[in-house]
Amino acid sequence: MLINLFQTVRSSGVPCTLRELLDLLGALENQLVYANIDDFYYLSRAILVKDEKHYDKFDKAFDIYFKGIEKLEDVFQALIPEDWLRKAFEKELDPEELKKIKSLGGLDKLLEEFKKRLEEQKERHEGGNKWVGTNGTSPFGHGGQNPEGIRVGGEGGQKSAVKVWEQRQYSNLDDSIIIGIRDIKMALRRLRKFARQGNNLELDMDSTIKSTAKNAGYLDIHMVPERSNTVKVIVLFDVGGSMDPYIKLCEELFSAIKTEFKHLEYYYFHNCIYESVWKDNLRRSQERFLVQDLINKYSSDYKVIVVGDATMAPYEITNPGGSIEHWNEEAGHVWIKRLSDHFDNIAWLNPVPDDHWDYTSSVCILRDLFDNRMYPLTLKGLEEGMAELSK
Repeated sequence: MLINLFQTVRSSGVPCTLRELLDLLGALENQLVYANIDDFYYLSRAILVKDEKHYDKFDKAFDIYFKGIEKLEDVFQALIPEDWLRKAFEKELDPEELKKIKSLGGLDKLLEEFKKRLEEQKERHEGGNKWVGTNGTSPFGHGGQNPEGIRVGGEGGQKSAVKVWEQRQYSNLDDSIIIGIRDIKMALRRLRKFARQGNNLELDMDSTIKSTAKNAGYLDIHMVPERSNTVKVIVLFDVGGSMDPYIKLCEELFSAIKTEFKHLEYYYFHNCIYESVWKDNLRRSQERFLVQDLINKYSSDYKVIVVGDATMAPYEITNPGGSIEHWNEEAGHVWIKRLSDHFDNIAWLNPVPDDHWDYTSSVCILRDLFDNRMYPLTLKGLEEGMAELSK
């Protein structure tokens, strides 16, 4: 608080130093003033301002910083975030109060009770122990105590909900990133197969020179098809919230892949692959592509690369309805099996360090589904993954 006030005073042209700030802190520590903004004004002015000609500047800075704050309660309200107060309130619950907040007995009963309460509820609720809403002790909603309950939106605080429903907003990956992708491009070169195909777009210098020499110097231009990498690649990017720390790395990978492979298709998914994916995160609700259509459209010689941290609740992979954004009729592992059966070469790139994988059950499940073809998103992991895909 005082550091911001000190910076505001200095930015207004009052020549005060760190020594004066320390003196003001010492005066407050010794309780020369307490809980009175007028007393604090005179104290801070006496310590921070050494020349009366700067009083007007100090008054202006003080008014800017404390504008609208006249009571101690207003100071607390301005400086202490509401989320902090909520968490502090949760810590005040004693063990007996926490014992009263009991689970409803399994996922099936929770879903049944959740549907029933949604039908009964008519408006938005905050607090309480029954309705779907925020705060309170209801096992439905978010922000409160919901052991083994269902969290609908918001941020998970207790880490104990057995089912999560949440709609998130994502942005598309930026493929214009250039710095830091050279090493990634070098690793991707293992997955190369060059050929000249298509229309004649490139000058054949050797043939042109030979033909021109044979024609007594008359220019005879020869063109050839452009030489390009004929390897066909499909990349599936996980854009779930747990991937946020790896966005920069994924953008570098995305940029390198787009420049390296001419025949490239890319799609996004959330946590686990279900019946549909999308190409534009801003329109994912309106424009989706069925995974079965991808299987029907692309031949088995396409190389499939899945990029994600594979970190989620196990039921998101193993159970129907495991998705946190929609109700999926078939479990995620069913669609992964269909992709693996159709495409000859498929691999998973995981940005999480591989020495952490054994501690996450969902990573172990997906690694088994991919027949151990999961590789860390490092240069060594990329080289190993590209070598596997090039077989």
